[in-house]
Amino acid sequence: MRKTTDIITWTSETGPTDGPQYLALRNQIALSIEMGKLPPGAKLPSERTLQTGSGAARGTIREALFQLEAEGLIYRRDRSGWYVSPPAVTYDPTRWAGFMTYVAEQGRTPATATIATETVPASSAVADIFRVAPGTPLHLVTRLRSIDGRPVLMEQITVDPALAPGLFSHSLDGSLSQILMTQYGLRVSRNRVDMRPCALTREAADALGAKSGTPGLLVVRTSFDPDGRVVEYDQEYWRHDSIRVHVDLNVRTENS
Repeated sequence: MRKTTDIITWTSETGPTDGPQYLALRNQIALSIEMGKLPPGAKLPSERTLQTGSGAARGTIREALFQLEAEGLIYRRDRSGWYVSPPAVTYDPTRWAGFMTYVAEQGRTPATATIATETVPASSAVADIFRVAPGTPLHLVTRLRSIDGRPVLMEQITVDPALAPGLFSHSLDGSLSQILMTQYGLRVSRNRVDMRPCALTREAADALGAKSGTPGLLVVRTSFDPDGRVVEYDQEYWRHDSIRVHVDLNVRTENS
């Protein structure tokens, strides 16, 4: 079996010779990934090894790696090194399917681990979402979710204890929505989803084994029941390379 140092061929043929050297290195590594020489999950050589093999400066190597990370082609495990990113899962915000369901439907293996459960006073912003007074006790559930054994998102879910008393007595390592429906009769009829790029907070980065400030995607979901009450307020901090948002909409032509 060949080593990754043998798979990456350091030539100028895969990148522009008159451009920045880090782009040429980026192109060479990206080509190895595209051709399958570096499969998903493969560990890249260390920065020192890449420096020796290419003759480039350490800073140039890091620029190339950071570029590949920004594109979602590789990711960094804190204190472990750089790895080729697995294929991203497809997320359709117009479809109400839980993480465990849509990941499994795509032939991947989902897993959920509860990190913490606590009752906290509502901040002004969260109190406004739940239409309660600031300082009102609310349940907060922090969970880590994985795909094929790789942590891909940390989420913090807020639930009103008035709607789900004794919530923490249930195992929350599966579908929380299923528990809310079967144990408390809470049915979600509408979801509001907001997404934006973010830098992973220290808490999220530590949970995902990444460095603080690593690029991420923040998905905020507010779920309402038929009476307009907030059932869940979910903030998900995703590794940006692990999710692909896909929406298929019918186009309606309107007269101008």
